[in-house]
Amino acid sequence: MTLLQVMADGDRDEVLLRTTDLATIAAELAPFNITLEQWDTVELSDTAGQEEILEAYRADVEKVSKEGDFRLVDVVRMKPSDDPEWPALAKGARERFLNEHTHDEDEVRFFVEGKGCFYLHLDGKVYAVVCERGDLMSVPAGTTHWFDMGSEPEFCAIRFFQEEDGWVAGFTGDGISSRMPTLDELV
Repeated sequence: MTLLQVMADGDRDEVLLRTTDLATIAAELAPFNITLEQWDTVELSDTAGQEEILEAYRADVEKVSKEGDFRLVDVVRMKPSDDPEWPALAKGARERFLNEHTHDEDEVRFFVEGKGCFYLHLDGKVYAVVCERGDLMSVPAGTTHWFDMGSEPEFCAIRFFQEEDGWVAGFTGDGISSRMPTLDELV
């Protein structure tokens, strides 16, 4: 379920809004030029690779790429595995973006499957947006945020970039992310 939970930035227990209504979520994010929309989804096999996924969503990907001047598009997939190295890989991937940061370009992600949570730190509030299959989230450059993929990451997302290094995070040093509920606690 796509979910928005808004909290006061000083108190994780002070929930100002919690909703799954897409119109309400879009209205809450619009003043910050953050968009959340839903695409029709395509049934793909669990083993679908980047080329197959991008081809399945080609029309939508081309539209977003053109509108946002995105020159690079890729697919990232995190899925639990029996590989003994999986727990360390998952933990490292999760921790990479769990601290508040910004990017020099828009962060645009489409969830092909699974879920993840964008936490947006705006005007003294934290907007936790749980995205799931079919959600396209666009966060403007310079927006303070962090991302949680959960303790057992399982998602596949199409990512859009203007520059190869556009995804590089500029960490703020604020420890707010450690004071907010995790994705696992939200859902």
